[in-house]
Amino acid sequence: MLSLEAALEKILGGVQPLPDEIIPLGEAFGRFAAKSLNSAIDLPPADNSAMDGYAVQSADLVSASAETPVALSLSGSSPAGTSHDHIVRGGHCIRIFTGALLPRGADAVIMQEDTKPNPDRSDQVLFLDKVCPWENIRLRGEDLKQGADLIHTGEKFTAPRLNLLAATGMHRVRVFRQPVIGLLATGDELRKPGNPLDPGTIYESNQVSLSAFLRQIGAVPKIYSLVPDSLEPTCAALQTALNECDAIITTGGVSVGELDWVKMAFEKIGGRLDFWKVEMRPGKPFVFGRWKEKFLFGLPGNPVSAMVTFFLLARPALLKMQGAKDTSPMTHPAILAEPLANNGDRRHFMRVSVDAKGQAKSSGVQAAHILSAMSQANGLVDVPPQTTLPTGATVQVMRWD
Repeated sequence: MLSLEAALEKILGGVQPLPDEIIPLGEAFGRFAAKSLNSAIDLPPADNSAMDGYAVQSADLVSASAETPVALSLSGSSPAGTSHDHIVRGGHCIRIFTGALLPRGADAVIMQEDTKPNPDRSDQVLFLDKVCPWENIRLRGEDLKQGADLIHTGEKFTAPRLNLLAATGMHRVRVFRQPVIGLLATGDELRKPGNPLDPGTIYESNQVSLSAFLRQIGAVPKIYSLVPDSLEPTCAALQTALNECDAIITTGGVSVGELDWVKMAFEKIGGRLDFWKVEMRPGKPFVFGRWKEKFLFGLPGNPVSAMVTFFLLARPALLKMQGAKDTSPMTHPAILAEPLANNGDRRHFMRVSVDAKGQAKSSGVQAAHILSAMSQANGLVDVPPQTTLPTGATVQVMRWD
């Protein structure tokens, strides 16, 4: 039986990023860069005004105040989005708007709230305050210089990064391909939601939750029909999904019971099992195997165990397939609002709820079949065997929300 770290090392050691492709920038959200990108322009591309007001020479206004306004002659207007040949000379100003090019000769913009029209002369503006040199001006390249890094290989295209890339004129980007992941649920007892339950049957729920987790990390789920507990249908289902997908995730059928056919079926179609037990709770029965250049992640059928093992073992591999530089979950410290006790002999990834103040508590009963507690959780805390973490202890929470 492998430790979680050893299992993860084996998995990540065998997984490589998928081929890359070029897509429109607007379709890149959540994808991972397959090529580092640099800015083709300065940002801003030219000196421009940070607000509506007047372009001036700051030296003209050193004595300006509300009590002693300074009058300057109005020499023109500079709206945003236009070019012009205006020049600001001493004793003059130019009306300017946010984003407009700074006229030559000007070294400051004073906001319009610090001005008023001259009631005696329509060609003059009264200035009620002084202004520092280069105040209210966005200087060319002060955000980015041409050639500056925009995104590195393996980094995710987030909404702010998309904004930055668009601002530099980028319209197509190279990304790693999204993996298509087949989802197969096994078990004679399973029924699809929406159908009536016969005695001894339960609703299948793993496919919908794992589909959501897959979409959350950028993978593409492909849901297959329920697989009965017998060898030949399991072989056929695995073969079909492996032919059509980059990897498959099964739920159920990976333990040691007489009706657990996934391991045997996988080997029968030519797959190789790397390991099938991990020293953790929940989720000890977890299978990782390879078929040609594709992979099997065999999760327990218990929904809580399936979600925890997906999060800790399958998720990092699927992120690596997409070229992600960082495959670890977001982790942050929290303060326990109540004790967390693990009396067992395996480390227990306990489901917790973390509030806005950074306080964590158990989300409910920690038994592996209690879905209601899992539904209230937003992360996991790794509690060592035979350990009680006391109230007030600082813990690291792995978040999935």
